Amino acid sequence: MTIQTIYTGELRTQATHLASQNTIITDAPLDNNGKGEAFSPTDLLAASLGSCMLTIMGIAANTHGFSIDGTKISITKIMAANPRRVGEIIINFSFPANIYSDKERLLIEKAAASCPVALSLHPDLKQTINLNW
Repeated sequence: MTIQTIYTGELRTQATHLASQNTIITDAPLDNNGKGEAFSPTDLLAASLGSCMLTIMGIAANTHGFSIDGTKISITKIMAANPRRVGEIIINFSFPANIYSDKERLLIEKAAASCPVALSLHPDLKQTINLNW
């Protein structure tokens, strides 16, 4: 998989997924000299973590014959200083109904913990995951 990214000026980039030609624009956030008109690169990091967890949960659910369709997440990114970095990502999962067995809940929890993005992040980045059944 190849991504081509172009700096378009004024602290903005445009990344293109070459296989699909889908694009994502990033903008520096307001608190870092940007316009804040699009996702910042660190916003994409937080979104990537949440999307990865949902994807791995979906794979586990499909494999075991149940669904997580309609599950929503709310993601909060907390920045840290010295050096400026993402210090914590808080993800609140809201499942569509309280229909999961104990076994299914365990499968969902294990899937979230095995997300490749989560496992790729530095251990100093705190990942707070709340599963609201």
